[in-house]
Amino acid sequence: MCSDPYLNKKQNKKLDNAIQHMIQRHGMDRKTVDEVFDRSTLFSIEKLISNRIIDYIDFPISTGKEGNVFLAFTPDDKAVVLKIYRISTATFKHMTEYILGDPRFQSLHKSKRDIVFAWTGKEFKNLELLQLNGVSAPRPIKKINNVLVMEFIGTNRQPAPLLKDVKLDQPKRVFDQIITYMKKMFESSDLIHGDLSPFNILYHKDNPIVIDVGQAVLKHHPRAREFLHRDVHTIVKYFKRYKIKIPSEEKVFEMITGINEEDSS
Repeated sequence: MCSDPYLNKKQNKKLDNAIQHMIQRHGMDRKTVDEVFDRSTLFSIEKLISNRIIDYIDFPISTGKEGNVFLAFTPDDKAVVLKIYRISTATFKHMTEYILGDPRFQSLHKSKRDIVFAWTGKEFKNLELLQLNGVSAPRPIKKINNVLVMEFIGTNRQPAPLLKDVKLDQPKRVFDQIITYMKKMFESSDLIHGDLSPFNILYHKDNPIVIDVGQAVLKHHPRAREFLHRDVHTIVKYFKRYKIKIPSEEKVFEMITGINEEDSS
């Protein structure tokens, strides 16, 4: 299947088995396989297998604008998430607007490969920051090039649902938790998510869990305030559908940042 001349026969066979397993069990089409599992990605996956970070890839969980998410298992049969950012079809303009202006990536070259690798590293670093500062998010495990391994959030091989797919019994409690996460991100991690929505929050064991933080920017990013206003607007708009009493967008922004924009204008 992969028959890459840069991998030895044993490596090729190992990867062939993993990819063929997914195609047979879950109907992945050849076009998707070719887009996701290019040579660089195959090398990274083989290294993860050789280093016993993962044992095999089980099935696809989701497909996004930039990457594909798979359920994988470790050699001790523990479920993990394998996120692969596509090098060939990722939306680079979208990625660049978040990376440029981030001092952590000032030395970045601007080839497609460089941008995707930096984006993967950015998500890994952002997840580490959230873990350090008490924001519920998947624990990052390992990153190689465009491949990220992280904690699986779910039960018995079933991924936790997205917030958008859950009818909440206590929406005000969940709203308050999310605003607390945003405040912790801003104050303790110096981060703004940048694309926070019910599509980027899991709901597991009655608690929201923040995901997809590759685009999260430091609060000193030139567009940080714009991104935070957008996040606040999206979250407030979503929870208004529950007909609960929640603060205005201006008040939520102040709760997160401590900045009263009316006073500072």
